[in-house]
Amino acid sequence: MRHFLVGVAAAIAIASALMLAAAAADLPPLNDGSDHGDPPFLAESGWRPLLNGKNLDGWELVDPGKPGKWMATSAVIWGGTAEPTLLLGLPTPGDRIVNTGVEPRGNASNLYTTEKFGDIELYVEFMVAAHSNSGVFMHGLYETQIWDSWGFTPQLSTDQCGAMYHYNGGPIDGEDGGVTPKARADRPPGQWQSFHYWFQAPRFDASGKKIANAKFLRILHNGQLIHENVERRGPTQAAMKIPEAATNPIMLQGDHGAVAFRNIYVRPLRPLADRLAPQLQPTPQVPGFGRGGRGARGGQPPAPPPSQ
Repeated sequence: MRHFLVGVAAAIAIASALMLAAAAADLPPLNDGSDHGDPPFLAESGWRPLLNGKNLDGWELVDPGKPGKWMATSAVIWGGTAEPTLLLGLPTPGDRIVNTGVEPRGNASNLYTTEKFGDIELYVEFMVAAHSNSGVFMHGLYETQIWDSWGFTPQLSTDQCGAMYHYNGGPIDGEDGGVTPKARADRPPGQWQSFHYWFQAPRFDASGKKIANAKFLRILHNGQLIHENVERRGPTQAAMKIPEAATNPIMLQGDHGAVAFRNIYVRPLRPLADRLAPQLQPTPQVPGFGRGGRGARGGQPPAPPPSQ
């Protein structure tokens, strides 16, 4: 009888394995530069978190003299339409980080990883308060803009959330460096948003001379394609004061207003699937749903505070 039960268990295990293999074979190519429902760190292997769920270990301040109000927290609270410029973190440690505000004297430093990275995929979720401005700096040098630009067209196109910012010190080889996103995918303040990066680090020869620029193969903003095959000839404004290199840290901007981050995951860059997803079409922001219109955040937005 025991031998029979062992045989039955083995047969069930084999059948289960075959069923899982068949199901996996039917999955779409998840690494095709497109959105696939749940965040990629849940759907694919190889991802690891850069937040430990309890404190800021693994992260350092660019300027230790300006600690600001960075903290790890179990929940981020937005002030809503009554106090839209407010973000607060609960006083209990947790799996997200928040910089709750910037004083007029500029008290908050940017934050960077102690670990350095080369070619990677990066997935990060963020939340901004009204009028806040932040950014993700791949390699600490190349910024993707985070901005509360929802519901209106900024005077500068590179103030749109998701834009690539201008080169530090002016144009390089005649290029300004500012790149407007292909689509407007930004959401209102107080809502979580995401960037998903496929990033290729710059290349150097044996003498240390750069032979290939850093390249953003693809970036998704809230699941929409906003950049594809964008080279970076050099660092952008407000970058870390470090040289371009094969490996460098990731930096989060903290000195331009209240901002929160969660679900920061990385994995080594993998080749995009042979069958690339078609370019995703922008979802238009419907007239009347912007600032001051029906469905907006409660009439005209308040004037930004003096520190902004």
